[in-house]
Amino acid sequence: MQFTEAIKIIRDFPASDLPRLHVRLMTGFTPLHLQTFLQAHLQQRIPGKCVMVQTDVYGDLTGALTRIDPAQASHGAIALEWTDLDPRLGFRQLGGWGPKELADIGENVHAKLSALKESLLNLPDHFPLALSLPTVDLAPIFHTPSWQLCEAEIRLRHAIDEFALWATSTPNIKLVRLNATLPPFDLKGELMAGLPYTLAHADRLAEAFAKLLAPPLPKKGLITDLDDTLWAGIAGEIGPDAVSWDLDRKTQHHGLYQQLLRALSDQGVLIGVASKNDPEIVEAVFRRRDLAIPRDRIFPLEAYWNEKSESVTRILKTWNIHADSVVFVDDSSSELAEVKSVHPGVECIRFDGQDYNAVHNLLRQLRDLFAKQAITTEDSLRRESLRSAAVFRQAPPGTSHENFLQAAEAQITFDFAAAKNPRSLELVDKTNQFNLNGTHYSEPEWRAILNAPNAFAISASYRDKYGPLGVIAVMTGIANDELLSVNTWVMSCRAFGRRIEHQCLKAILAHFSASELLFQFSPTPRNEYFQRFSESLLGEKPSAPFKISRALFLDRCPKLYHEVEFHHE
Repeated sequence: MQFTEAIKIIRDFPASDLPRLHVRLMTGFTPLHLQTFLQAHLQQRIPGKCVMVQTDVYGDLTGALTRIDPAQASHGAIALEWTDLDPRLGFRQLGGWGPKELADIGENVHAKLSALKESLLNLPDHFPLALSLPTVDLAPIFHTPSWQLCEAEIRLRHAIDEFALWATSTPNIKLVRLNATLPPFDLKGELMAGLPYTLAHADRLAEAFAKLLAPPLPKKGLITDLDDTLWAGIAGEIGPDAVSWDLDRKTQHHGLYQQLLRALSDQGVLIGVASKNDPEIVEAVFRRRDLAIPRDRIFPLEAYWNEKSESVTRILKTWNIHADSVVFVDDSSSELAEVKSVHPGVECIRFDGQDYNAVHNLLRQLRDLFAKQAITTEDSLRRESLRSAAVFRQAPPGTSHENFLQAAEAQITFDFAAAKNPRSLELVDKTNQFNLNGTHYSEPEWRAILNAPNAFAISASYRDKYGPLGVIAVMTGIANDELLSVNTWVMSCRAFGRRIEHQCLKAILAHFSASELLFQFSPTPRNEYFQRFSESLLGEKPSAPFKISRALFLDRCPKLYHEVEFHHE
């Protein structure tokens, strides 16, 4: 937050009819900028009250603590710095920095910390305090070089650590933890005005105080994707034993994500799964003993071929919590947007398995979103009680995502020179869920199919406003005057739910004049999604093989929103 922005927030806040919240900010330095930032951050977090931040006498932190009147202030914030423990640890007093002074400084530090502890103990137990330990580095008072710790400095820091350990055991005191990403100290501000912080540091410290005094409500549930999120790889294509999350296969970051989910589950967070996947394959992965999060920590597990927003709807119903208490994690920006379009309150976060720093930030972000002050017995019972209650409830019907499809700005490019793209055969051999018959080909067999009389081959590439998916569908067959025989048809599971399969059939019907489609279909243990798609057109379960007339398909084809482009040989 910029300082001018903080002033504007305070100035423009309509405070006339709102109750006031008085906060006492205690420092040993001039707190002007810190005071302004704190009031602005608290005002943003507590819009239902008019926040007033009051300060005390300059240079008397201990006295400020004794002068707190809980009837006049309901919250307190303490910014403790080294100079509050001994002025010689700073820059505004010329009291000596030599070896002879260090012993006396050490005694002073212990005495001051004892006095602070006594003052804090005299405050009411219900008076909430946010306490910041020294953030400005020690003055150069030691005889060792700056890159070496010496005994005198360690003793000073040990005294602070003991004080901090005591403070954390005091129910009404919360300690600030800052990540040191910006230089905190401003020597000019310290010497000229008694304010040792840069504006950026004052803002960060004020924001931390505000979060401790007006903490965000922790999220209650996390819904996660599986393929390329909980583990690396697509289980339905490479098999349950081939997905990974370990150092040897350079996928340890997925294992760390699993480990964090287990830790969140241990603290009472609900963990669910929304995945477009084969349930049996998913269960096979969860039977692996090297998985860092056991199957029984996940409830419910939605592994179906419907839109993920439908799975999220059912999970929310099962959990009986509001969408704004839930986080959804997926590797696909498109899937995140689809869920967000149906459940705006859900916080959607992308798992970018290609960016290790992004994963690291994600792990920390999830910790913050679900952070709580204490873990109760009820937290550990929540998952099992929900599991029992779900037996007596039926999942609600799915939610349409028509508006999402319409706004996706989807583009499909059909290429009738599919043989030139090595991705085509790779997709045919690795795709299982949307697969016409499960037939796999060697390179020579594939070439023979493409070179057969009247043969056609078409691939489909997809992109929308959320990013490209690349080649996601391949179809081959034989085109005659009246009959179009489809012999191979696969589509990546990454593309499910976008009506690309409908557009594929519409494309070949537009390209050829045949009045009937013949599908060389064979059921496999994994092509349930294709069977469901076929049943939606036929009105019955597909046989092997089966036909669909041009008229029937066009009659039952839903509305399509893709922008279509054709590339020919």
